[in-house]
Amino acid sequence: MRSVVQRVKRASVAVQGETVGKISAGLLVFLGVGQHDGDSDLAWMADKLTGLRIFEDSAGKMNRSVLDFGGDILLVSQFTLYGDCRSGKRPSFTAAAPPERAKILFEQEAEELRRRGLKVETGVFQAEMAVELVNDGPVTILLDSEKTF
Repeated sequence: MRSVVQRVKRASVAVQGETVGKISAGLLVFLGVGQHDGDSDLAWMADKLTGLRIFEDSAGKMNRSVLDFGGDILLVSQFTLYGDCRSGKRPSFTAAAPPERAKILFEQEAEELRRRGLKVETGVFQAEMAVELVNDGPVTILLDSEKTF
């Protein structure tokens, strides 16, 4: 499982001009599901997202998590995180999970984050989405459950 995590002041996602998800301060998470992802990847990603200390404490240090901060998460599916451009200039997406499997894991990730006490909004799986955000910092972190060592 891969994600691009952005600390935001606000973010929203729209489908066909209609807002389907919107948060105030928190994390915008673009989430991609890989061919071999399973329950352990889902748990690892949820642990990282809820515990990632990228919000400032009273001393101005990045030392607080989204839970500590009281922020929200906007979770947006993005299979293109598995785009491989090593051969040629047109990306290959063969490492991405098939849509049926990816949708299940995406929805399970959203539910797991909610179980951990977060307000989680989402985009619409497999829809063409317009994402708007105000990046805070900017702070952008890449996470990959396959790179855990």
